[in-house]
Amino acid sequence: MNRNKDLKNYKHDLNYLNHSSSGRLRSNTGYVFTYIILIIQSLVIIYPIFLTITTSLKTNRQIFKNPFGMPTDFNLGNYIKLFEKANYVKYFLNSLIVSVSAILIILIVSSLASYALSKYKFFGNKFLSLYFLAGLMIPIRLGTINIMQIFQTMHLYNNLLSLIIIYSAMGIPAGILIFSGFMKEIPDELNDSGRVDGCSEFGIFRKIIVPLLGPAIVVVAVYNLIPIWNDFWFPMVLINNENLMTVPLATAKLFGQYETDYGIIFALLTSAAVPPMVLFITLSKYFVKGLTAGAVKG
Repeated sequence: MNRNKDLKNYKHDLNYLNHSSSGRLRSNTGYVFTYIILIIQSLVIIYPIFLTITTSLKTNRQIFKNPFGMPTDFNLGNYIKLFEKANYVKYFLNSLIVSVSAILIILIVSSLASYALSKYKFFGNKFLSLYFLAGLMIPIRLGTINIMQIFQTMHLYNNLLSLIIIYSAMGIPAGILIFSGFMKEIPDELNDSGRVDGCSEFGIFRKIIVPLLGPAIVVVAVYNLIPIWNDFWFPMVLINNENLMTVPLATAKLFGQYETDYGIIFALLTSAAVPPMVLFITLSKYFVKGLTAGAVKG
């Protein structure tokens, strides 16, 4: 009797081990497959960046002779010509002024508007929210002709201020959407406690609300930096002065009718990618945190 019981227990333990090992094997196989997919995706993303950097270190002759190979010598001549002879420091400075100014305006205006829309109930609140969200659905490029006419009337044609105004208008709707999601999750009791302590409404916003919006601020800044920094359309339409050109617009100058120096073009592309990449790498921790936090906010 005991022998039969021991045999049953042995079979039960053996079945349990088999199921456990097979489940562990399936789990490990799933992990391996996931890592393979991630590695392939990483290579697809990293290889073009690597190819751009290596090409920027080649001469035109090397590029056409061996476009996918490594440079024979790491020559920085393209970068020297780019910044010394072509004077691209000026274009980078123009892009930096436009991008930083527009992002600061977006952060200030959209955070203040989101505070009013999410923390105060008044007539037309929902209409205003929908009005701002409409800015995400209607492409601003549809109004290019009217925008150009308006800036000509305001004597802002060939002026960096026109680009700052356009990019600010483009980024404010998305900024309001992101900030509103965060602010709705901030307890109203914090605002009430600030009022009890004698804090003004702007003081409540500055001292209580803003410190809690760190991840949202990073998301809005990074989200808007890429399209502003890379935009070619509005500088092409609104800027005709060579001294006011931004990097994307100045890049078009490098394409000649009969000859093009691709080494300098790739050097420019590599240099232009550095500021957004540095910002994203520096703030990636807060960017991911902001995206995941905003994903569950209503």
